[in-house]
Amino acid sequence: MRTAAVVLMLTALVAPAHWWPPRDPMPEFPRVMLWAWERPEKLDFIDPREAGVAFLARTVYLRGGTVTVRPRLQPLVVAPGTAMMAVVRIESQPDAAHIGEPAPRIAVEHAILDATELHGMRALQIDFDARASEREFYRAVLLDLRRVLPASMPLSITALASWCGYDGWISGIPVTEAVPMLFRMGAESYRAGSDFRVGACRTSVGISTDEPRREIPRGRRIYIFHPRSWSASELRAALREVKRWQ
Repeated sequence: MRTAAVVLMLTALVAPAHWWPPRDPMPEFPRVMLWAWERPEKLDFIDPREAGVAFLARTVYLRGGTVTVRPRLQPLVVAPGTAMMAVVRIESQPDAAHIGEPAPRIAVEHAILDATELHGMRALQIDFDARASEREFYRAVLLDLRRVLPASMPLSITALASWCGYDGWISGIPVTEAVPMLFRMGAESYRAGSDFRVGACRTSVGISTDEPRREIPRGRRIYIFHPRSWSASELRAALREVKRWQ
């Protein structure tokens, strides 16, 4: 039944729009990336030529001027040779004080950079649903990270669809890619069949196996979220459908 559900939801995606992206900014990575969130994941059945893994490495909490870090607690097993991307989630309080001060920003940056020291990491992705009041803080974090990361390490961010369209506040930030989140609340401002105004948003998209999304621009790297631990049969079903319209 689970496999059937994956096929049912992803089949709704097979009517692609006819926009093609610019050059792939991460040619060394597979065209499909699996998000592995905070749950046990045994992904030793994947073919590294077909899919990589973007896994939640840690969550950084910003509460007022205090920064705390929760490392990944659940096991993750991958096949040898799998392209690995460390994902750092940032969560903050709506009324977080001191967010514009240097000390909290530096603490957040150090917590993020620590994730790049994990064995086998080849890229870094930041997941932060920054509020309007937090955008300057987030911009400064990304600028600092890009300055200190090796030039060979891709810096990816997730993005609400609105950030890639009419809002566009992330334009000009030196990230390798911004992944439009076309599921959950992130897809509210996306018009099916359209493309994104911000260039960094035109090379990848993020989808979920339990939500249909029609007319996604073609030729993008696909990040796939699954609401439970992946099985080999569910992955095969998802890959079959993605290949039909990628």
